[in-house]
Amino acid sequence: MKLLILNGPNLNLLGTREPEKYGNRSFEDYFSDLQFKFRNVELSYDQTNIEGELIDKIQNARQDFDGIVLNAAAYTHTSVGIGDAVAAIDIPVVEVHISNTFSREEFRHKSFISPVAKGIIVGFGLQSYDLAIQSFLKD
Repeated sequence: MKLLILNGPNLNLLGTREPEKYGNRSFEDYFSDLQFKFRNVELSYDQTNIEGELIDKIQNARQDFDGIVLNAAAYTHTSVGIGDAVAAIDIPVVEVHISNTFSREEFRHKSFISPVAKGIIVGFGLQSYDLAIQSFLKD
């Protein structure tokens, strides 16, 4: 199985950005742990702060991957285009969020991805990615 973990804006700052909310660990460091834990899964990781690049990466993933673990970050709540890209591909996408978006500002309660995602995982810190990967293995 080949999975793409795709992170959106500002997640390149994990480890230093609001550590009380997002922890003090970089995603690259955590990704190494995921690769070790899920040795039977070919994991790839990418991050961009640019909405159009996220859409391109989602569209292109269908050629090389069996699924996507997607944290579109703030674009989750604003991008119809990302939601449309997820709906347009024929591989499953699990939406993840490090924080519990429903305990935050009202605008973060709306997702343009959730209605077309295989599932959503929110609020478990970086472990949200671990849970998303596990969801692909249980099918």
